[in-house]
Formats: sequence, C-alpha cells, structure tokens
Amino acid sequence: MDSDFRGTLFLILALFFLPQLSCNINCPTGCHCAGEVICIQIKKIPRDLPLNTTKLQLLYTTMTVLNEHSFTALRLLTRFGLTKSPLHTIHPRAFQTIPKLRSLMLTSNSLSTLPELVFNPLTELEQLFLDENQLETLTPEMFRGLAALQEMSLSNNKLRNLRSDIFDGLTSLTYLNLGRNLIKKLPPTIFHSLINLGKLFLYGNELEVLESGIFDRLVALEELKIQQNQISSLPPQVFWPLRNLKVLSLSNNQLQTVPKESFYFMPMLTKFTIYNNPLLSLPDQLMGHMPDLRAFHLYGTNLTTVPGNLFANMSGLQSLYSGTNIQLKDLPSELFCCLPELKNLTLESNNLHDLPPNLFSRLTSLQVLRLRQNKLQNVPGDIFQGLGKLSIVDLKENKLKTLPGDIFLSNVALREVHLSNNIWDCTCGIRRIAEWIRENEHMVPDKDETLCRSPMDKVSRTLSSLREEEFDFCDATTALYLTTTPETQTTTSLPDTEESLPTTMTPEINSGPRTTTSLPDIEEFLPTTMTPEIDSGPRTTTSLPEFKDSLPTTSPIIDDRSPPFYDMLVFENGPDFVHHNFYSGWVYVWSLPSETSLYGLLIFSHILLVFAGLILILATMYSMYRLDKIMNKLMA
Repeated sequence: MDSDFRGTLFLILALFFLPQLSCNINCPTGCHCAGEVICIQIKKIPRDLPLNTTKLQLLYTTMTVLNEHSFTALRLLTRFGLTKSPLHTIHPRAFQTIPKLRSLMLTSNSLSTLPELVFNPLTELEQLFLDENQLETLTPEMFRGLAALQEMSLSNNKLRNLRSDIFDGLTSLTYLNLGRNLIKKLPPTIFHSLINLGKLFLYGNELEVLESGIFDRLVALEELKIQQNQISSLPPQVFWPLRNLKVLSLSNNQLQTVPKESFYFMPMLTKFTIYNNPLLSLPDQLMGHMPDLRAFHLYGTNLTTVPGNLFANMSGLQSLYSGTNIQLKDLPSELFCCLPELKNLTLESNNLHDLPPNLFSRLTSLQVLRLRQNKLQNVPGDIFQGLGKLSIVDLKENKLKTLPGDIFLSNVALREVHLSNNIWDCTCGIRRIAEWIRENEHMVPDKDETLCRSPMDKVSRTLSSLREEEFDFCDATTALYLTTTPETQTTTSLPDTEESLPTTMTPEINSGPRTTTSLPDIEEFLPTTMTPEIDSGPRTTTSLPEFKDSLPTTSPIIDDRSPPFYDMLVFENGPDFVHHNFYSGWVYVWSLPSETSLYGLLIFSHILLVFAGLILILATMYSMYRLDKIMNKLMA
C-alpha cells in the first residue's frame, strides 16, 4: 500500500514539474524561460526556444534586421517585444508566420522607415508601440486591416506631416500617443474615424494652431494633452464636443487670450492645466459647469487680475495652484466664494500687495495656504477667521512688518506657520505676534530665520527672543503735565505719540500755551536713533520750585532759555540719563535707558583709550628726544 502511494505521489509531482523542467532544459543561453521568455544581449532570435512560447521579450540585443524567417518556429506567439537595440530594418513579410500576435513593442530602436504592408497580417493586433525611433513618415497602408487595434504609441519620433486619412479604419483605437514629434499642423479631419478614442496625447510638438472642428467626433475622449506646443490661439468652441473629457492640459503654449466660453460643456472634467502661457487677460465668461473638477493649475502667466467668477462653477475643486504670475497684483474679494471643498491653495510668487479681508472666509475645508514670495505689506486681522481646518500657512518672503496677535486665534488645527524673510519692525506693533510665536514655537519651523529688520537696536534678533518686558513702555503714558490756575487745577496727558512721532523717540513736556494738544512735526530736527523714555513705575508729584532747587545748575532737565514750566510737573519713574531740547514753544524730553554694566564697560573703555593715547604721546616725545640726540652726535 505504501509503495503504491509513493508511486502515485511521484507521478503527480512529475506531471506537475514536467512543463517547467522541459522549458528550462530547452531554454537557450542568454534567455530566461519561466512563463514569459526574456532574452538579453543576443544576436538573433533563438531557434531552439520552446515550441509553446507565447511571450517573448528581447532586450539590448545586437539585432539590426527582422527577416521573413525570424518567427518561423514561434507560430503561437501572442506578445513580442524588441527594445533598446540597433534594429533598423523589418522585412515586409516578417510577421506573416505569427498572425495571432496581439501585442507588438518595437520601442527604443533605430527604425526610420517601415514597409507599407508590414502590419497587415496582424489582424488580431491590439497593441502597437513604435515610440522612441527615428520614424519620419507614415502611410495609411501601414495600419490597414488593424481593426482590432486598441493602443498605439508613435511618440518620440521625427514625424512632421500626417495625412488626414492616416488613422482611417482604426475604429477600436482607445489610446493614441503622438507626443514629442515635429508636427506643426494637423488636418481638421485626422481624428474623425476614432470614435472610441479615450486618450489623445499631442504634447511636445510644434503645433501653432488647432483647426476648428478637429475634435468634433471624439465623443468618447477622456484625456487630452496638448501641452508644450506653440499654440497662440484657440478656435471658438473647439472643445465643446468633448463632453466626457476628464483631463485637459494646455500648459506651456503661447496663448495670450482665450475666447469666451471656451471651456463650456465639459461637466466631467477633473483636472485642468493652462499654466506657462503668456496670458494677458481672461474673459468673464470662460469656465462652464465643472462640479467634478479636482485640480486646476493657472500659473506662469502675465495676468494682472482674474475674473471674480473664474472658479464659481468648480464646487468640487480641491487643489488650486495659481502662483508664479509675476504681474498678478489684485484678487477680487469674491474670487473664492464657491469652493467649499478646496483643501490646497497656492498663491505664491505673485505680485500681491494686499488681500481683501474676506478673501478666504468661505474656504471652510482649506488645509494648506501658500502665500510666500509676494509683496504683502499687511494682512487683515480676520483674514484666516473661520478656517478651522487650516494646518499650514506660508507667509515667507513678503514685506510684512507686523501681524495682528490674534490672527491665528480661530485656526485650531494649525501646525505650521512660515514667517521668515519679511521686514519685521520690532516696535510696539510686533508685541502680540512675538508673544504668540514664543508660546507656539513648535508651529514656526523657521523661527530662527524670522528676524527683526528694525529698529537698529533689535536688528537680527529673532521675534521669539523678544521679551515681554521690552514692550512695557508701549502701555505707559510717557509724560504728563499739570496746569494750574488760581481757581482750578487741571491734569492733562499729552496726545498719543506713537502715531505722530518716529518710533524711536517720545516728546515729553509741553511748555507752550496750555490749550495746545497736538505735537508739531519734529522729524527734521530730532536724531533718528533716540530711544523712547520708558515709564512704568508709580508716579511722583513734585512742585517745580522744589524740583528746580534740588537740581544742579547744569541740570539737563531745565532749559533757562525756554519759558518756565508749569507750576506742577509730574514724572514717572524713568531713566537715569535725560536730555531735552526746546523748539517752537515746546520742550521735548527723551532718554536712554540706564544699564549699569553696559555704561561701566563704556566708561572703562573710554578711560583705557585715553590712557593708551597718553602713553603713545609720551613714547613719541621720548623717541623724538632720542632721535634729536643721535642727530646732534652725528653732526658733531
């Protein structure tokens, strides 16, 4: 029983492995025979291949010719490929012996011509790939009888002119690639027989114009790529028949204008690109109903603005790239009114100076917003309000001096904010956004490159390094004066000087008429590097006579040439070094903050320099004395 079982098992194993064993035994040198036969670097098609071979791939061979006997022993062949070889000649009857061939790949060879009837025997052929050769001409006879052909690629050849009937009879064709040739013009009826064509690629040619009606019969077309040509104008309504089109690429052409209603009646469109065209303007009526459009690319143009309703019919849009338009200065406030699904918006490398306050207010699904490399000088405080899903904001390389401190308050999903390479003005206006950066450093990946550009004492400091106490003076009233009359006494504060004076100085005391409440323009006579007086402590009140008596006669607070101060002068605890000037009836007071260690170092350095100078003078005098004595001796 055991011996019978072992014999049966051996027979089963032998039958199972027999085809593979016989295949490996008959596999010629340089080939691999496991299912599909693959041969590399051979000189000709081997004649000892298994008789049941149906798939044969030849790579990097030295073959230059396919003759009429090349496939005599391969009558069951259904797929054949000969690629990356110096093949330059095919015999007119080379494929006569393999009529069941369904796929023929002759890419990356040196074919410059083909016999007219070479493919006629291949009535069951479904795929024909002739790309990356040197083909210059094609005739309709080459493809006659290929009624079953579904895919054909002729890209990367040297085709220039195609006859209008070149594709007649190829009614089953669904894929046609004519890209990267030298075609300048196509006959208007060249595609009219391709009623089942789903993908048409014409990219990388030299097309200058599209003939009117050229796409009229392509009712099944889903993908049309015409980028990288020289097309300078579009016929009106040229795309209207393409009601099933899903992908349209018109980028890298020479379009300056587009006829109105050019992109109507394409409700199935999912991706549309028209970038790198020298467009000067777009008509208000341009885009039809496109509810399924997911990606739209409009960049590299000369547009200065765009119609406010450009995206109004794209309710399903998720990704919008409209950057690198170096002339684009203005965006209509209603531009993004109707994009509830938009997730990725790129407006970088434009020429935007300002943004309308409600520009993004309806983009409730927005996640990524890129505004880098513009010329934005300010951003409205509520520009990002309501964008609860916003996670990335890029404001790098603009002209921003400050941002409102609560600008990101409603963006609960925020995780990245890029702020570097702006001209941050680190005075009072930067206080709140600097505080936000300190508290959310993990959200600012470029915080170490987010640097102050002014004032001088803070240049090259990072915004995150600015401490809260450095802005205490922003909350204080920097000076008060009291006016008294025999009947009443009135306390009046000076006007807010932050708006009327340079940010680096603060006028302090008024000695002119008591009814004056505005400050004159003092930019012309005050130094630009002065620092505002910092007043943050409790105030003390001192009567003027007592105050004057307690000061030295050379006190910088009182100017004997100016009219006397009011009877009562109010000071807040302030600096140790005060200077003032009198101008047009006003006494202006400014100060430098006292820092003991800094001024001690400066005084020490000054004394050291003076001492070194004295030593150099004495050494010079002694040297002259010695020189004089030597000269006297020599003369004697």
